[in-house]
Amino acid sequence: MQEFDHVKSIFGIILGLGLTHLIKGSVIFIQHPGRKKFYFVHFLWVLYVFLSIVHFWWWEINLKLISKWNFSEYIFLISYILLFYLLCAILYPEDLKDYNSYEDYFYSRKNWFFGILAICFLADMVDTALKGDHYFLSSQPLYYVRISSHFILSLIAIKVRNKTFHTALAVFFIAFEVLYIARFFNVE
Repeated sequence: MQEFDHVKSIFGIILGLGLTHLIKGSVIFIQHPGRKKFYFVHFLWVLYVFLSIVHFWWWEINLKLISKWNFSEYIFLISYILLFYLLCAILYPEDLKDYNSYEDYFYSRKNWFFGILAICFLADMVDTALKGDHYFLSSQPLYYVRISSHFILSLIAIKVRNKTFHTALAVFFIAFEVLYIARFFNVE
C-alpha cells in the first residue's frame, strides 16, 4: 500500500495542475471580459476535459488493485496523466496575442488537441489492463464502445473543420461522459 500512496501523490499533483490550468484559463472571462472573444465550442471542450480529469482521478482509485508496482508501470501512468495536462495547456495557452479569439485559436490547434485526445483513449486501455487481466476482461461493453467510438471520432475531428460538427461532437462527448459516470459510479 505504501507504493500506491507514493504513486497517487504524484498523480494528484499533475492532475491538480491540469485542473488549476483549466480554472485559471476560464476565470479570465470574468476577470477581463472582452479581452479575448469567448467561443462556446472551445468552452465545451474545456468542460469535457475538466469532467474527464475528475472522472479519471476517481477511476484511478482502482490502481490499489496493483499489488506490486514496477517503474515501467509508474512511468507509463505518469505519461498518461501528462497527456491530460497537455490537453489543458492546449486549451488555454499562455497568451493569445497572435489570435483574434478562442475560436481562431481552437481551430488552429485542433489537430494537436484531438490527436492527444485520441492517444488518451488508447492509453486508457493500457491503464485498464495494468489493473489486471480480471479487471480488464470484466470491463463492461460500454467501456469498449466508449473507447473505440471516442478514439475514432477524435481522429475524424482532426480532419473536419465544420463548426456544427465540432459543436455536436463536444456535446456528445460531454453527454456520454456524464451518462458513463452516472452508470458506473451510482450517481443519484
